[in-house]
Amino acid sequence: MVQTPNKTEAKLPPSTHEFAEVIHRLEAGGAMLPDTPENLMQIIGLYKAYAVPMDFYWRDLLYIAEQVFIDPFPFFKYFISQEYLERHNHYAGDDAELRVWRGEATAHPELLAFMQKGETFKMPKLLHHLFHDRINMEFAEACMRAMLWHRGMGGKFDPYLDTEEYKVNADRAIKAYFKGNPFMLGLYKLFPDMFIEQCRQMSYYANLGLFWEIMAPVFFEMSDLYDEGKITSVPEAMNFLVNGILAVASRPIYHNVYIRGECYEIVPKSKGFVWLHEAALPYVEAVFYRTAPFRGTKSYNAQAGQVPTDQKDFHYGILYADVFPVGTAGIPPTLLMQDMLHFLPPYLVDYYKNYCRGEEDTLIQLGVSFQRSMYCVTSAVIQALRTALLHPLDDENPEHLQANRDFFETQLNRFTRPEYGIRNAARLRDIQSQDYR
Repeated sequence: MVQTPNKTEAKLPPSTHEFAEVIHRLEAGGAMLPDTPENLMQIIGLYKAYAVPMDFYWRDLLYIAEQVFIDPFPFFKYFISQEYLERHNHYAGDDAELRVWRGEATAHPELLAFMQKGETFKMPKLLHHLFHDRINMEFAEACMRAMLWHRGMGGKFDPYLDTEEYKVNADRAIKAYFKGNPFMLGLYKLFPDMFIEQCRQMSYYANLGLFWEIMAPVFFEMSDLYDEGKITSVPEAMNFLVNGILAVASRPIYHNVYIRGECYEIVPKSKGFVWLHEAALPYVEAVFYRTAPFRGTKSYNAQAGQVPTDQKDFHYGILYADVFPVGTAGIPPTLLMQDMLHFLPPYLVDYYKNYCRGEEDTLIQLGVSFQRSMYCVTSAVIQALRTALLHPLDDENPEHLQANRDFFETQLNRFTRPEYGIRNAARLRDIQSQDYR
């Protein structure tokens, strides 16, 4: 486990970076988010509120990837089976492969209670679905599609999806899935690339599901530790995330499909794809930083250079979001905000009562807190990468400390670029003040 020091002696001259204060905080083992009791309460409360719907997201993502697969009319893909609700998380419970959370391995009790009655009352599952009184899986799918669209962000998982080996595996599963259906087999013969692309999308469902299967118990455990008084500062929260990232970095990423009781390996475990490089880093890059301009809030003129010509320059993720509820699964993540609203811990509900302009403002305040919490997660990813690629923060070698500083400054440069309004959109400067609400 990595222990990040709380403070290091200054061995370099002060940084001249636009965010020099943040650079020095990172060099001292802190996060991009200032260390205040109010910030800590907000981020831990949001981790708890996020973990409960996430416990549904990962289960349903794997259900879709493994069972629904390429059903041309997946009307009931959100109607997760009891088997997947009872499926044991590999990182919780007594039989965990690597126990991260001390809680139960099956679906969280608060999630099951909400699925029964929603915001209204107990009624058939179909009615809850039609009234949209349910967990918003559309948000999870939007994250998956962002990862699928922003392909080629490192790792070996994504390139594998274009290999002949993958196509052979997918072909075997597709033919088995449509066995006895000459119409669909005929369509597959006519448009094979279309079906293979749908299979690639299913592989990304599995990728994101396996990513969130780990993150849910991490957030649950952080909430419990905070309640027990064992996490008392933002750096401690970030360090828990750093240690968690490094501990689970090599967990497998794969994609299996189950057809009439038989398992078909689309992306075999034997390929050795791992959680950090194949899921976590692509997720942070695609969802925290990039995504895409969200519809219905602003008109963009591509000819006037208001939309980047390269996807690598996209900057529409939660780290740049102007948080207001637009009712979409994009950025800001309104559907996730609505899901988290049901599971806020009492201390956060009371906090919002003191600062909200009535209950209708709660979603916005919740979204801002979520933004703070994701800056803390991003800080943990940056510190984990520094740990893996560079030098300890208390290194005695000035050249090593300079290399660390160059790395931190490069990371923060992503929030200072003037092109396409990136500097104005970035919320790093805003979260430095407690008045950002």
